[in-house]
Amino acid sequence: MDGLSKESFDRLQLIRSENVGPVTYQQLIKRFGSPAGALKAIPDLAARGSKRSPRIASAKKVNAELEEVRKLGAELLFLDDPAYPALLAEIGNPPPLLLCQGDLELLKKPMVAIVGARNASAAACRFARDLANNLVDAGISIVSGLARGIDTAAHQGSLGKATIGVIAGGLDVFYPPENEAIQRTISEQGLLLAEQPPGTEPRARHFPYRNRIIAGLARGTVIVEAAPRSGSLITARLAAESGRQVMAIPGSPIDPRSRGCNMLIREGANLVQSADDILELIRHFDDRAEFLNPASETQGDVGDVINQTADSLGSDDLEGEPLLDLLSVTPVTVDELVRQSGWSPASVQFALLELELAGRLVRHAGARVSLLN
Repeated sequence: MDGLSKESFDRLQLIRSENVGPVTYQQLIKRFGSPAGALKAIPDLAARGSKRSPRIASAKKVNAELEEVRKLGAELLFLDDPAYPALLAEIGNPPPLLLCQGDLELLKKPMVAIVGARNASAAACRFARDLANNLVDAGISIVSGLARGIDTAAHQGSLGKATIGVIAGGLDVFYPPENEAIQRTISEQGLLLAEQPPGTEPRARHFPYRNRIIAGLARGTVIVEAAPRSGSLITARLAAESGRQVMAIPGSPIDPRSRGCNMLIREGANLVQSADDILELIRHFDDRAEFLNPASETQGDVGDVINQTADSLGSDDLEGEPLLDLLSVTPVTVDELVRQSGWSPASVQFALLELELAGRLVRHAGARVSLLN
């Protein structure tokens, strides 16, 4: 891609390399100082957790992605870029790269997420549409996930003014298919964001990652309708974990689609019924506030603690080590591993980094990890 620096090329190559997730990416950059240094170090790090080295993304693969990005008229927004959304950067696992198509100025406005049921009632869709319209008139950008139902209604209400669609797959993939027209319109009159490279068909595992972006961008998340076990409630939980406002629209107790919202309110979410209610809750929100993810208190400054202790860890394979014995296919918090292993937080983090690069570890929301099944 014309004008792309060598460091940006290396960043993209690191991000697209096997087993390098958002958390591992940040740890590698902080530990080795540059993407090039991280790429060079990966084989040795992975060898400590496995006999097989992860595959580094080839230059050909990176160039192919850059060409697709150019064709789409999209931009690369890296985590340390000044234009990267400040609130999103504060979550525990921010995407190291966003592919952006549309008006980046929308990221400078205060943002509110509106999400809800895919099989939403007509009344709820009308409400979400009007709510979004009222909020954008008050200077808010609306964030949602381009799903059927409430998400689509929220985009419709803010279309042409200030709507941001976060996509689970690639920018050039339309999901659900019936939303192709509105997705194309958002790319021209709003902003589309994607973490996955162009051409990626959305899979089930991609949607929780998309939801964390939606929650992370916004000062608050509004749930309009949701079943008790739904992706919308995952988004609400992620918002709460990041210290953001969680708001819910109350509904009839006899409608299953309202049970999730009513449950959120019972558990402490803010009951809202209008744009004014939402504006009052987010009015004094400080964009400069530093949020603490309650599920990752012991992580501290990952770069500092890794630098201090990396040399204290042996290069032997981790089989038989206390940490590996404590891990299983059931997710557990990093805090719990620190407590039970007796290791320092830095040593635990570095060992988890090795295991993830070796393809043996899976990271989950809430700073939880498990062995790959």
